[in-house]
Amino acid sequence: MNKPKIALIGGGQIGGNLALLAAQKELGDVIIFDIPQSEGMVKGKALDITQLAPHDGYDVSISGTSNWDDLKNSDVFIITAGIPRKPGMNREDLLDINLGIMKDVADNVKKQSPDSFVIVISNPLDAMVYAFHKVSGFSKNKVVGMAGALDSGRFRSFIAEELNCSVQDISCMVLGGHGDTMVPITRLATVGGVPIEDLIDPKRLEEIVNRTRFAGGEIVKLFGNGSAFYAPAQSAIEMAESYIRDKKRVIPCASLCEGEFGINGYFIGVPSLIGSNGVERILEFELNDREKSELNNTLEAVKKTVEETGL
Repeated sequence: MNKPKIALIGGGQIGGNLALLAAQKELGDVIIFDIPQSEGMVKGKALDITQLAPHDGYDVSISGTSNWDDLKNSDVFIITAGIPRKPGMNREDLLDINLGIMKDVADNVKKQSPDSFVIVISNPLDAMVYAFHKVSGFSKNKVVGMAGALDSGRFRSFIAEELNCSVQDISCMVLGGHGDTMVPITRLATVGGVPIEDLIDPKRLEEIVNRTRFAGGEIVKLFGNGSAFYAPAQSAIEMAESYIRDKKRVIPCASLCEGEFGINGYFIGVPSLIGSNGVERILEFELNDREKSELNNTLEAVKKTVEETGL
């Protein structure tokens, strides 16, 4: 039986971590792709991860390439291609450069693997996943953006830190765009089933919400050059694993809404069930007035960025 084939577009910090995590979970054979000028770098990373295997025990193939033909009939694509954020830049500042890259990637993915499942990480996320969908013509269930999974994970980690409890017992979600207008749903967040609104003072909880909204920028500022790569990689691997193994996990992702939450025609972070058919459904629930207002605010920000793509 052939192993699933996982193609990673972009061999930078996130791409390298994606390759390692996919290998360690034995999700399938992994190919790291980058431009010809970076072919040595991705081949070197692949070789390094291959030589780690005897210590960790995974049995998959890891390779690097700059040839699109090597990606033919891949089952999953995870796209990180593009320039990273730098201090003072927001995700929208990246639009012009990364849009051109995404159009080229979409054309090639469609040519090589028209039946694949595609996870987009490149920023500005909501516009990049929209661009991939428009250019490739892929069905809505086969294209998704890695947004809410990362944002929700950050929210969970901050709550665990605040309450000094296991992050495993925290359940929460973040909806909306992958940017400063995201909407952490505090009303539904729990620790071992106990609402966090009963455990954390409202003022302090609002501080945690704001830290979640600006968590990516906090890391960019600390790095001085570049952006987060460990947590984004793991977030995307969770999504890929749910697809490959038909786990049907419910993960906040940037999925294409067609009426859900009153949104039409935009990719935005919503609770999405991912199985072997891709995004199999969006789990819609009733929002209160404040949440509706915040979601509408984040939708306007997404619309503005998407309109700037001209697609």
